[in-house]
Amino acid sequence: MRSKLIAAFTCTTALVAAGAASAADLAARPYTKAPAYIEPLYNWTGFYVGGHIGGAWTNEQFINSANTTIFGDLAPGQGYRQRGSGIMGGAQVGYNWQASNYVFGLEGTISGLDNRGSFTNTAFGTGDDVFSWRTNALATIVGRAGFAVQNNLFYVKGGYAGANNRLSVSDTVANPATGAGGATHWANGWTVGAGWEYGITRNWIVGVEYNYAAFQNQSYQLAGTAAGTYTFDAKPRDIQWAVVRASYKFDGPVVARY
Repeated sequence: MRSKLIAAFTCTTALVAAGAASAADLAARPYTKAPAYIEPLYNWTGFYVGGHIGGAWTNEQFINSANTTIFGDLAPGQGYRQRGSGIMGGAQVGYNWQASNYVFGLEGTISGLDNRGSFTNTAFGTGDDVFSWRTNALATIVGRAGFAVQNNLFYVKGGYAGANNRLSVSDTVANPATGAGGATHWANGWTVGAGWEYGITRNWIVGVEYNYAAFQNQSYQLAGTAAGTYTFDAKPRDIQWAVVRASYKFDGPVVARY
């Protein structure tokens, strides 16, 4: 009987040891690391095209520099300055390049605007002659630099600006003579601005922008067919405009942040 008990105990001990070894094998499974989380980063790199609309304000300045006509009623050194405003709209095309959170780019715009005004000169009586002016086109070529915070881009810009400007005069009162004339010139200048853009999708961008531009003097001959000269140094002294923008961005390379 004693030998049977010893045999049974030995068998039970062996079974328990075998089960423990099997459990130890099960617990020794290798650890697998979870894949790293990838946070998408909005990508500003790429070509874009779009349109803009808003308002513009022109400060026009014209000063007589030479007068040998009979109907010219302003002496050299006399002139006027006037402000006109209106709606503007146009298109933009450009390219952005992003390095980390910094965005650099080049952009060109062309806009039509309706800034105009008229002024009645009373140097020789009421309604003696009427000066009229208008600025109806504006173009810019600028560099841009900005800082991106995900879908938001805050930027400044600066470069070339040009505007189409016309100045004319009409004198219908024979005191001492009548006459009319006008001239149109493309005025060259510079511009600076700032804006904010938001990427509403991977390709569509909206934003707002403010700009300032100043221009050089041009010589405008207003004598028309009259004998002599009636010459003015004139220019859009400055143009300011604020617009809302929408652009379509063509896909650039995929960017991700780990």
